[in-house]
Amino acid sequence: MSGIQNFRKLAQWLPVTVFAALFIYLGIEAPTLFTPFTIDLMLKQAVPTIVVSLGLAVVIMTGGDDVVSGGIDLSIPATAIIGAAIIADQATNHETALPIALIFALIAAIVIGGSNAFLVVIVRMTPLLATLASSVAVVGITKVITQSKRINVADPFIIFLRDGAVLGFSAGVVAAGALTVIYWFLMHGTRWGMQAQATGGGREAAEISGIATQRYQAMSFMLAAFAGFLASMFVLARGSGSSPGSEENLLLEMVLATFLGAAFSPRRKVTIWGAALGAILVAMLSVGFKSIGVNVFWTGCIKGALILIVVASAAATTAGRR
Repeated sequence: MSGIQNFRKLAQWLPVTVFAALFIYLGIEAPTLFTPFTIDLMLKQAVPTIVVSLGLAVVIMTGGDDVVSGGIDLSIPATAIIGAAIIADQATNHETALPIALIFALIAAIVIGGSNAFLVVIVRMTPLLATLASSVAVVGITKVITQSKRINVADPFIIFLRDGAVLGFSAGVVAAGALTVIYWFLMHGTRWGMQAQATGGGREAAEISGIATQRYQAMSFMLAAFAGFLASMFVLARGSGSSPGSEENLLLEMVLATFLGAAFSPRRKVTIWGAALGAILVAMLSVGFKSIGVNVFWTGCIKGALILIVVASAAATTAGRR
């Protein structure tokens, strides 16, 4: 039994150890990686991942951190991408005013979040399968909207999110920081957030306490979809438009960032701040690999392997608490 416990303790520290080794290697191979200019670039690259990771963190904190049966929402990146496609198509191809285009994108996000909530809470589908199915469907609709073509966006607000500054800091980075604080306050500074966390910590105990757990789980999917809507603007800003297929990389980065953040938590639990920190570290890896000339396909392979490590670590940690 002690051997199993030692293995689980080792698994808990494995993600931190692996990432530390990677950053030491990148720091040696790319001396300019931690210069102010590069750090600013990494923070800008991390913004869309930060925002979608906030949504995933809310779903996991409300639904439970079991990587199989707990809370998960794989459709958030697809929500961000379809939102970006709708905004780009309306603003560029139909000359729709940006506020109206944003409303269309928000409606799409509400439909996606509501569908996920219905499938999980009412139909009782496993969140993993329900949101994966939603993601595939949304990606298909996105291709219909864009006809699998890139759509450039030159709206002043989107350009401001990309190139603007607030108090000397990138506008996108400031906005992502503000959203992180808002989501943190929602989950830790409100009664709703405390009861949502109680739902994720123990569904049966929460129900005995009189908490309407189904309602909280449904709302978590709506908040996740709203995060996808918000991320759509930052996706447009980062890429100067809507690009087909970008949801795959965003999905990889979101899952990796959210569970990586849990590895840095003292309780090994998914948290709002951990998700934001994980997104920044993932962006640092991407920029670091690019700076030393690692092929983009190998970068994807490395991220996939890292996801296996952090998810396996989370599974081992969850099993150890039982």
